[in-house]
Order: sequence, then structure tokens, then C-alpha cells
Amino acid sequence: MKNAAYCVFETPLGACGIAWRAAADSDSQAVVTAVQLPEATPQATESRIARKSGASQPGVPPREIEEVIGKIRKHLQGEVQDFRSVALDLENVAPFFHQVYKAIREIPPGQSRTYGEIAKAVGQPGAAQEVGQAMAKNPIPIIVPCHRVAAAGGKPGGFSAHGGRATKAKLLALEGATVNLPLFS
Repeated sequence: MKNAAYCVFETPLGACGIAWRAAADSDSQAVVTAVQLPEATPQATESRIARKSGASQPGVPPREIEEVIGKIRKHLQGEVQDFRSVALDLENVAPFFHQVYKAIREIPPGQSRTYGEIAKAVGQPGAAQEVGQAMAKNPIPIIVPCHRVAAAGGKPGGFSAHGGRATKAKLLALEGATVNLPLFS
């Protein structure tokens, strides 16, 4: 990826990573291309975000990326943040996934929607499984809050980050969501 960079930073949940693409011109801001939630070790987190970014070594984040990092840290401390204004690069994402990510960015913190509700919201009511596939491939968790999407019938659904459903439950709890489902235990 042209002008790609990444860095790893500490949060209350562990080391996270962020990748960005430099703006094409000096008048534009850098855009986030990926976020990596904590893996089992900081080295594993760095390995994943490096691979996602396509960059060969870490970079120094520009001001706007530093601001996003600050918001992620605050969010993971329980100080809920609004990430809807964060500039994202979803250029290489399939059009349906792009629609899904746009829809889930509108889910308020502390709330959730089902895969089926998201499918209806993007005009494809029979595509709940495809919504689940989009969640599993979400390159920008937290900013694209896939943890707020659950299965029908009060079931949490999957979560592809390290720790799976337990991590999903932590993220929802940080946002003030009621998480007392047996599958989250």
C-alpha cells in the first residue's frame, strides 16, 4: 500500500495497533486503514498490524492519527468516544461490506443490532450471513464497531479478535451495554 504506515500503542486492554495511509496531497489528512485489537502478546499485535498495513516497519503517526489513538485509549478506559468522524480508507473493501460498515458505524455505544437488522438496513434483508462475514473481516474494529452486532435471539454471535466473545463482552461492557447473556460467561 502506497504511503502506508503503522504503530503499536498501549491501552488498558493491552497493546493495540493502528495503520494509516498518508494523504495523497498535503492538504488532506491521513486515513485509517486498519486497527488491531490486543493479541496474546504485543509482538503478535505488531505482527498482525504490520501485515495488515503492508508497511515494512513502524512509522510516526501524524497528528490526526495521534488523535485517533488518544480516542481509542480513552474508549478502552471506559470513556466512550464517537468515532464516526474518523477518516477511513475502505477503498479495497467489497461494496456490500462497505455498506455494512457504514451502517454499523451508526449504532450508538451501549446498543447493539442483529445481523438481520443490519442486512435490512443496507437493503438486503436476506443477507444476515453475509453481514456476519463482513463482521469477521472488519479491518477497523472499534472505529467500525462490529462488537455491537449480535446474532438473533439474544445470542452474541462471534468475534474474531483475540479472546473472542469475552473480548466482545468487555467492549460492550465498557460502553455501558448490559452483557449478562450466558454465552458471554
